[in-house]
Amino acid sequence: MTAFSYVPDEDEIRREKQKARELRQSQWWKRRCAAGICHYCGKKLPAKELTMDHIVPIAKGGKSTKGNVVPCCSDCNAKKKSSLLMDWEGPE
Repeated sequence: MTAFSYVPDEDEIRREKQKARELRQSQWWKRRCAAGICHYCGKKLPAKELTMDHIVPIAKGGKSTKGNVVPCCSDCNAKKKSSLLMDWEGPE
């Protein structure tokens, strides 16, 4: 059995990154960050220190939609990189 692998082209990546920038300015995103909790490790942080993470990364075909982005700390975001959750070992 072969695994399905989707690689978006440069234009699609650019469009999704632009959508993410717009989503970060929305009241919805600001409310999500207001709690100040990392989605992955649960660490409490000031809202301004949380970053946006795509659960399914843009590089793997993920979209910048409300159902695919979560607030997380920069440590978790850096460790996860462009991994899918099933491939990531989680925060240590």
